[in-house]
Parts: sequence; structure tokens; C-alpha cells
Amino acid sequence: MYREEIERYIDSHRSEMIEDICTLCRINSEKTAYVEGKPFGEGNFAALQTALSMAERYGFSIHNYDNYVGTADLNDKEKQLDILAHLDVVPAGEGWTVTEPYAPLEKDGRLYGRGTADDKGPAVAALYAMRAVKELNIPLKKNVRLILGTDEECGSSDIAVYYDREEEAPMTFSPDASFPVTNTEKGRLPGQFSASFQPSGELPKLVSLEAGTKVNVVPGKAKAVLKGLTLETLETAAGAAEKETGIQFCFEPDLDQITVVAEGAGAHASTPQEGKNALTGLLAFLVQLPLADCGQLTALKALARLIPHGDTEGKALGVAMADELSGALTLAFSMLTVDEGHLEGMFDSRCPVCANEDNVLKVIREKMAAQGLELTNQSMTPPHHVDGNSHFVKTLNRVYEEYTGLKGGCQATGGGTYVHNLKNGVAFGASFPGTDNRMHGADEFAEIDQLLASAKIFAQVIADLCG
Repeated sequence: MYREEIERYIDSHRSEMIEDICTLCRINSEKTAYVEGKPFGEGNFAALQTALSMAERYGFSIHNYDNYVGTADLNDKEKQLDILAHLDVVPAGEGWTVTEPYAPLEKDGRLYGRGTADDKGPAVAALYAMRAVKELNIPLKKNVRLILGTDEECGSSDIAVYYDREEEAPMTFSPDASFPVTNTEKGRLPGQFSASFQPSGELPKLVSLEAGTKVNVVPGKAKAVLKGLTLETLETAAGAAEKETGIQFCFEPDLDQITVVAEGAGAHASTPQEGKNALTGLLAFLVQLPLADCGQLTALKALARLIPHGDTEGKALGVAMADELSGALTLAFSMLTVDEGHLEGMFDSRCPVCANEDNVLKVIREKMAAQGLELTNQSMTPPHHVDGNSHFVKTLNRVYEEYTGLKGGCQATGGGTYVHNLKNGVAFGASFPGTDNRMHGADEFAEIDQLLASAKIFAQVIADLCG
């Protein structure tokens, strides 16, 4: 019921919907330093104000939770369905070729730009689903609320503020993954470790190393400054390392130092196998150089053994595992800074349902300690699972199948979403099976037809669950 009306409405509002997505994607909403009244910086504040203004313009009742989260209610009836989306984005990074990160561009049926797929595009698709239901006068007995957060990429502290004040709805979905229904989310260990050593004046040596932007992003670029080695020596070593790792190396001589830049391909830390980790590639290169023996080099060699290039399952750390429900453990070495006396690093592990603190956290801590590295984490986030046979999940899958002709079902993800700690929360859309939207990487895009289809599916779900 209502399918023809919903499809006609969304199709007729295509241009308007795309322009609203572009309006939000032109805003750089990477998290920045706290400003009074703007907890995650100017850009996130601007994105939230813009989105709430859109919702208000379309006739929804809005509420701002101290610029952490904003909401739009379809009606004032009893709470039934929440849709959780986010307006913050990961850093733009480098390597964009189709357009600039914050200059969204429609090309060949795709909308390119940071946030088009993760998660501004899906957020607007949900807003237009609510518009369709409202303006088509589809009768509802209960309310649906769109919740727009601003700190999902950096820990979801925003949504914690919201749920300190509000109860969760009986049903919640987040359009921040892929269809069909993601009812299982792996646990997570964002490991943080450090080591100290005596500075050494012996040459050749590593002066410094910097890699990574966020713990949940596989680094596509890493750089190191070396002293006491010739350019010829480095170029010869780079040729062998490039064949071994697939990472490209270039050099920038400056007086008595040479900067090495390693270039790979970024990826989301939940799918590290889809990227080419420039950090682990750079380590593999560095430990093959004839550097003077010192505590720093010992630590670098330990890291290269514990998290070697290409090991995205934690095999060398002794934590590789998998289960039927949620798949295999993944591990991405995502951040590292090194100077002459200290190093600090982070990795991001997504852990299956069979994982726990004894067989993951404790094992990694002991392995690292044996190599002189201190893991500071005291706990890890447990996995999340919702019954795939519930009325809620069955309804989502039925609507998805009716509108797409594709097979529904339940799946697991290594990516964490806003629903991870909600009793009856799942991820639902908005990308389709087989589509790599390059989330967290260069040239992120959303398929426009998929965004339109998502809006139609969401509208029907609202009608079926709240009508």
C-alpha cells in the first residue's frame, strides 16, 4: 500500500533532494576543537544548523540538544521509530581526482564528495522519506523521529548526550551501512600503545615518523625523516620494498636529511584488507635499511613483527579468530608517531562475537609487553546483536525485497554505528550490495538511484511500522 504514491513523490523531488545533499556536503564538518556552544567545532555546528533549518522548512518539529544532536519529529504521537544518522565526516584526506572533497559533483549517475555516502546523503534520504509520508498524508498512529548527530566518526559522544536525556524508541535503524539489515556489529578494540627509549646520536638514523589521521581510517600516506643515508641507498631499498608491499615511495632531500613519503590507499578500518596501508608499508621499508642499532630501531622492528604489512587479521599478535555469526577479526594499524625518544601508536580491531577481553585484549597486551610496548587499554567494546526473526527486522527485509527485487536477510559488520548500544537497533542501508562507495577514502560517492531507492524504502518502512 502507498508504493506508487511514494515512488512518484520521491522521483518528482529528485533534483531538490540532491541539492539538499550538496548543501550539506559543501560544509566541512570534520571534528575540530571545542568552541563555546559548538562542542565539535564550527563545521559540525554549521552542518547541524543547516540540516535542522531544512527539516523545519519542510514542516517538521525540530529540537536542538545543545548542538550535540538535533531531531525532527514527523508528529506528536507516541514514540515508535527512530532513524539515527550523522552529519560529521572523517578528514578529507588526499588523492581526490573527480572533484574536491567539499565541492560535491554529480557525474555519471553518482554524487561525489565527502559525506555523500557517509552519512549526509542517507540522512537527507531519510528526511525526504518523512517528507513523502507527511505530504502524501499517509495516516500514522505513532511517531518517527530523525536524529542527526555530529560526532559519530570520533566516538559517538554526541549520541550519549542524547540518550542521557531521552529513552530509545521501541525500534531504531541507522542508514549508515549497506542493505539489507545489519543486525550484528562486531566488538571493537581501538588499541593505544607507547614505548620510550634512549635517544641515539649514531648515524644513520630515523629522525621522526608520522602516519595516520584517525584511528578508524587505514592511512593512505605516511612519512619519515631520515639522516645519514644517501638517496641512492634509499631508492635501491625502495625498489625492493615496492615489489614486496605494493606501496610507492618518493624522496624529498633537504640539506643533511631526506623525507620519505609512502603512498598506498586509504580504507575504513573495519575493512583494512580493502586498502593499502602506507604505515605498515613504511615500517617494512624502514626496518630493511642499514640504520644504527638503538632502542628506537628495536621498537620499530618489534612493531613490524607484531603488525606486519598485509596482516589484517591479527595473526602475528595471536588473536586471529572468526565465527559464523560475525565473521573474522580484523585489525588495522592506523596511527603512529615516532621521535628520537618515544613512540605512540594506535590500531583498530573489530572483534567477532566469539571475542572477549581474555582472548583479545589480554593476549595483545602480553605480546606487546614482551616487546617493550605498553598497551594502555583496560577494556573493549562488546559486540551487538538483534534477533533477525523479530517483527521489526522482518518488516525491514520485506520492504527492501518488495522495492528492489533483491534478496533480504541479515548480515554482520565490523563498522560500528550509532545503534551499537541500543537494545533494538540495526543498521539499514543506504548503500546497496556490491557497491563500494569509497567511504573514508578519496572520491567518496553515492549512487543517486540508490539514494532515491533508499528514500522510497524508508518511507514505506515508516508507513508500515508507524501506521
